[in-house]
Amino acid sequence: MAAGGGEGEATSQSWERETVPHVMAIVSPRLPQRDVYSLLLVSPWCYRVLLSIPTLWEVLDLHGMSKAGERLTSALKLVRYQHVKKINLEFAQEIEDEHLIVLKCQRKETLQGLQDLNLNGCQKISDKGIEAITSCCSKLRTLSLYWNIRLTDLGMEHIVNSCRNVVSLNLSGCKNVSDCSLNLIADNYKELEELNITRCIKLTDTGLQQILLKCSLLQSLNLYALSSFTDAAYKQIARLSHLTFLDLCGAQNLSDQSLACIARCKKLVSLNLTWCVRITDLGVAAIAEGCRSLEFLSLYGMVGVTDACLEALSKFCSSTLTTLDVNGCIGIKKRSHDDLLQLFPLLRCFKVHS
Repeated sequence: MAAGGGEGEATSQSWERETVPHVMAIVSPRLPQRDVYSLLLVSPWCYRVLLSIPTLWEVLDLHGMSKAGERLTSALKLVRYQHVKKINLEFAQEIEDEHLIVLKCQRKETLQGLQDLNLNGCQKISDKGIEAITSCCSKLRTLSLYWNIRLTDLGMEHIVNSCRNVVSLNLSGCKNVSDCSLNLIADNYKELEELNITRCIKLTDTGLQQILLKCSLLQSLNLYALSSFTDAAYKQIARLSHLTFLDLCGAQNLSDQSLACIARCKKLVSLNLTWCVRITDLGVAAIAEGCRSLEFLSLYGMVGVTDACLEALSKFCSSTLTTLDVNGCIGIKKRSHDDLLQLFPLLRCFKVHS
């Protein structure tokens, strides 16, 4: 019995020493971080194993959590987060300027390797908090500030002064940034690859033209719900030879001539022309001929197009298009699923907007 008991104990120790760490190393990176937190409490050996996997603690995910400010400052005191690269505070609650100022004063070294910061929906953060957190993050590459209505041009100045390596910037819904911010971005982020300025209502052609002139490496540009731009700016989009994603939903001033210029962006894969009411078959035909890698195209609500634009699209894009929305296009008669599949056999999605 004693021998049998010893054998069982040895097997158990081998399981804990070898099998569990191996399984954890494979499984834990695929788990939501909140589940990893729960696993820390399972047993001492599970705790030790998880702490020994450094990549797990390169991400701090507090999105949607309450008391996020307190959680953030407490978490960054822990040794395991000393090499954190990504912090997600999207729609986190109770995160304010004071918490970011504490980090600047007490945890600046911990944040020096941060590359990705998501502050989407954190509406209590102002320019003051932005200044504090960005002063710690010189290696930041991705910054998301969706719907931060307290951000102004002053905050943008702090960002470009402290974070020189940003390649992805989301300012969607930041209603208080102006052309001054776009000038700062254009002058300081020549390597920018992604820019989202959805519903930044103070922007004009002047600011956008600076971006299009100086940020030639842009691959993704989101101009959703910005009706104030004109052809003077839209025509300059043709400069973006690397562009793969373009959202022009609601571009009421966009003309066929401008769309013909945009058709020079031959790498476009996704194009949203929803509610671009001035566009006719001529503009869509130009896009079809110039952008032959299109996979996603929305023509929703465009009353000036007819079946002729579908024929042009079918001629050049039938082997690539998988999403095509022509709902609300009253001039297109052949828009049933069967009709569209005859022209575009790879279509999987027929409706983008509800």
